[in-house]
Amino acid sequence: MTNPAPENTAIDPRERQIALVLLVFIPVLFSTNIITARAVNEFIPPFALAFWRWSLAFFLFLPAIAPDLIRHRHQIVAEWRDLLVLGILGMGICGAFVYIGADTTSATNIGLIYASAPILIAAAATLMYREPLGRTKAAGILISLIGVLVIVFRGDANALRTLSLVPGDLWIATAAIAWAVYSVMLRYRPSQLPSQVRFAATMFCGAITLLPFHVVEHIGGEVIEINVETIGAMLIVAIVPGLGAYLGYARIQRALGASPTALILYLAPIYTALMAWMLLGESLEPYHLVGALLILPGIFLSTRN
Repeated sequence: MTNPAPENTAIDPRERQIALVLLVFIPVLFSTNIITARAVNEFIPPFALAFWRWSLAFFLFLPAIAPDLIRHRHQIVAEWRDLLVLGILGMGICGAFVYIGADTTSATNIGLIYASAPILIAAAATLMYREPLGRTKAAGILISLIGVLVIVFRGDANALRTLSLVPGDLWIATAAIAWAVYSVMLRYRPSQLPSQVRFAATMFCGAITLLPFHVVEHIGGEVIEINVETIGAMLIVAIVPGLGAYLGYARIQRALGASPTALILYLAPIYTALMAWMLLGESLEPYHLVGALLILPGIFLSTRN
């Protein structure tokens, strides 16, 4: 997601109406990434899918953003270290680790565990930049963390005592932590770049850092099965949850401000669970409901103004 935009009280009414419509549909775009990851995990290796997602997204975005990239080229070079770290976190770890996790855990679990990202962002902001952590925010973080643990351990107290975990859930939890650090860096690290230029440069850095892992994966025998389905899947994750979701999210923030945009965080795991049920035949278990009933209120408490 792009830089948080300031609240704007002088927004054109038509732009506000468009943003309200997007607020309902953008979570579907984010959820598409998880559903596609689960659907093609046997046909496209994880680093390959992450590399081609962001490479294709960058080149599709390039015709529109190229003049701005050229105009800000000196500032991009000056900020290359931050852009590289953002690319590793936001496109590398958050991309590939989700696809690795999709091999052994359900799309519903991915959506609900990733829903904990806002509380991790609040915690990371406190640890990294000493943002004040009040009692309400701390309570929200604790409640959501319990909800994540319910899902990770599938509501099984024996699994908690014996530390019996599904590897995929740990990959997703790591990706959520990386997303939190990425988001906090976007907010707090100074940058002279416009948000879309910073996003394009970050995509490029992310793709570059994923390339060596893709090559090693390929040499090791994990090769993409080239056919209409796999090409379509790579285009989908590049366009829909790549460019579409990120740019749509930024447009909503500009029109409505940060607080209403946070509704996406509540809707995305719900959409993911429903889409996984309808498209992948995944079942909804009682522990999913218990986890959601803890995570979603926890997000509200930890992110409200």
